[in-house]
Amino acid sequence: DCKDCPHKEKCTRAKGNKRLYVSKSFLEKRQESYENILTETGIQYRMNRSIQVEGAFGVLKNNYEFQKFLLRGKTKVKLEILLLCMGYNLNKLHAKIQNERIGSHLFKVKSA
Repeated sequence: DCKDCPHKEKCTRAKGNKRLYVSKSFLEKRQESYENILTETGIQYRMNRSIQVEGAFGVLKNNYEFQKFLLRGKTKVKLEILLLCMGYNLNKLHAKIQNERIGSHLFKVKSA
C-alpha cells in the first residue's frame, strides 16, 4: 500500500491512489512470444533478420550513395524511400534470377 511508503513524495506527484492494470492475455502473449524467440527456429529467424536489415541500410548508404533525402515533406519523402526500396528489391531479384536462387531461403520459412 502506498500510504505507508516513506518515499511516496518522490515516487508520484499525483493526488490520491493510482492503479495500474495489466491485461492477462497480454502477459500470456508476451510469455508465448518470449518462448518462441528462444527456440532453435526463433534464433535462426532473429539471426536472419538482423543480417538482412543491417545489410539493406548499408547498401543504400554505400552502394547507392544515399546520404539524405532530396525532397521535402512527408509525402515526398515517403515516395523517395519507396522508390529506393523498389530499386533495392529489384536489384536483389535480378541477382537471384542471375544466380538461379529463386525460391530458396536461408532457413525454412514458417507457413501462415
